[in-house]
Amino acid sequence: MYTPEQQRALFDQSKALLQNTTGNSLFDAPEAKIADLIAVLRFHEWRYYVQNDPMISDFEYDQLFNQLKALEVQHPNLVTPESPTQRVGDDNSGSAFSQVAHLTPMLSLDNSYDAEDLRDFDTSIKKLCGLDKEEAVAYCVEPKYDGGTIALVYENDLLVRGATRGDGALGDDITANMRTLKSIPLRAEFSKFGIFRAELRGEALIRKDIFEKINARRQQDGETLFANPRNAATGGLRMKDPKETAARGLEAFIYQLGFAEDRDGNPVQNSFESHDESIHLLEKIGFKTPLANTEKEQHLPATKTCANIEEVIEYCLAWQEYRDEYPYELDGMVVKLNRIDLQAKCGYTSHHPRWAIAFKFRARQATTRLRDVEFQVGKTGAITPVAKLEPVALAGVTVSNVSLHNEEFIRSKDIRIGDRVLVERAGDVIPYIVKPLEELRDGTEIPVEFPEYCPFDETKTVKLARAGEEAAWRCPNCTCGLQAYQKYVFHVSKHAMDIEGLSKATIERLIEMGWLNSLADLYRIDYDAVSQLSGFGKRSADNLKAGIEKAKKNPIHRLLHSLSVHHLGQKASKLIAAEIGHVLDLCDWDLEKYQTIKDIGPVVAQKVFDFFHNPDNVALLREMEALGVNLTQTDDDKKADLNEDGPLFGKSILFTGSLTQFTRETAEAAAAAAGATLASGVSKHLNILVVGEKAGSKLKKAQELGTVEIWSETEFLEKTTGGSEE
Repeated sequence: MYTPEQQRALFDQSKALLQNTTGNSLFDAPEAKIADLIAVLRFHEWRYYVQNDPMISDFEYDQLFNQLKALEVQHPNLVTPESPTQRVGDDNSGSAFSQVAHLTPMLSLDNSYDAEDLRDFDTSIKKLCGLDKEEAVAYCVEPKYDGGTIALVYENDLLVRGATRGDGALGDDITANMRTLKSIPLRAEFSKFGIFRAELRGEALIRKDIFEKINARRQQDGETLFANPRNAATGGLRMKDPKETAARGLEAFIYQLGFAEDRDGNPVQNSFESHDESIHLLEKIGFKTPLANTEKEQHLPATKTCANIEEVIEYCLAWQEYRDEYPYELDGMVVKLNRIDLQAKCGYTSHHPRWAIAFKFRARQATTRLRDVEFQVGKTGAITPVAKLEPVALAGVTVSNVSLHNEEFIRSKDIRIGDRVLVERAGDVIPYIVKPLEELRDGTEIPVEFPEYCPFDETKTVKLARAGEEAAWRCPNCTCGLQAYQKYVFHVSKHAMDIEGLSKATIERLIEMGWLNSLADLYRIDYDAVSQLSGFGKRSADNLKAGIEKAKKNPIHRLLHSLSVHHLGQKASKLIAAEIGHVLDLCDWDLEKYQTIKDIGPVVAQKVFDFFHNPDNVALLREMEALGVNLTQTDDDKKADLNEDGPLFGKSILFTGSLTQFTRETAEAAAAAAGATLASGVSKHLNILVVGEKAGSKLKKAQELGTVEIWSETEFLEKTTGGSEE
């Protein structure tokens, strides 16, 4: 439909229009800008709905759509039937499924992006309903699921049809596929509530953990990986074989009773007073609705009826921070006027209901240009490529550097220097490149070439990892010191030996002074000499000494993890530490003995075996032990393997205040035995805070977060032992 040249031109035109969001026209006449906006929006709709391969983020599309809508409001005489604002978005893609008409149109939603947008929506609602400006209006707020929209029709209590959204009026008939979803009841007792025919609106989703398993299986079978759960879900809806749909692990959340009538054809949904009431009815008769709570979301309910718009704003902003804890992908929250009679007063446009709006979360995808690729040396000698991007705003931060992982990652995606790339910030934390926009290439892009020599020491060759390992190039005999520096940094990090006072800058300073030549040197630092360095002083030196002396007593699973043995992570370190009395016992282990431990595979076994059969490494550990570093198993090591069957497995827990029914040590041991992990402080990741007497700031912070479950000592005992201690 579009040539590569046309696609490049329309993409560049999109970017130019996106730079003009303040309303200052780029063109001499509004007719020209409207025509250009219609052209680029039609192009991006084709990329998104027909090709299933978008070139811009949803947020960027919404910005372009809103520009067009604003211009058409200013110039109503320029509105044409072909404008995207005059129809509902179309996701029909010429499939072989037969088309069916929805009982009522499935419209889109208007969007909001901040608190002021929601307040404007509230003002509009009051105006449409003839209410006083100061009068509070109740809203029901639900997740905006990021999956495939569906419509289900029930007659005489039986599921008779399932369909995709399609163009809002017609959708693909996917009834056979919908019947395979166990979350959709084949029979639901609508008749008990006077309903003969009903049409429900919902979303078909794949839970995040199920999606990871599907992709792992596809990778094992040599199949192309799905880009995200949404693509996997929407593709699953249209499988020709219903068995393939069933294999996708789809679930359906039903979020609206769109149409209901009795046996005589009289409307029934108007008999409900509120949207909230209709959703509770659907849940009551067996549907999975936004009311459903999972273990991960129990501290922040997935739906809430808010008394006013300020409560809506608070709830939406809380979910914006919490969304990654939810087991399904979300891209926002939906705010609906709760009272059905007021919904009727507000009515509809041709595009959306006036009584509902979507609060869109911060954009997690954006497009930018890959300017260059630099190479870094890691603690295991791996050469890691890092993309240098034109800075782009993404989920509240500016992103300019992105890891490209390894050569296989670059080759599989065909990433080139000079490419326009789609960048996503996964979990709002780690940015990565989703794909290059190949259609925008003009021939000037340059393939990424891995260096034949270490980028920091051109005399050192760079070799491929051994067969069976990840596709990484390595500097096997580092002489420039970067690999050693990374090992020092990792050794003292929070998840390893956790030595306070040893920052990256301090390590760099100690290296410059010639005081660090091995990990053992970290434990023989001359603190008097450190105190004489500019910027340090006696207090800094004393704090450093205290941190190192404390680290010497660490359990051996921390020491094992800190040694930078390739592939030896935290969990494997704990599993091994639980099986040995002394770290150097591993010198006598053979490969088979490692693999008798559950979850220790051949790759980890080989790496640890090699490390402890290297005389230099053994000598280093003996030297560290002579300097006071603990190499003997502790009680903490014995309980290091968390009880996966325990009642608190997967939970993080923290104790605060003066405990009266047990000591802190006993409490922490009981928590670990129950499968919990011990947290270091109160944060959004904390699940449980156990409160003793005179609890202070930790309790207050947990209460302010509102997501932390707060237990008394007695409740903790009941959860872990089934009753209080004698």
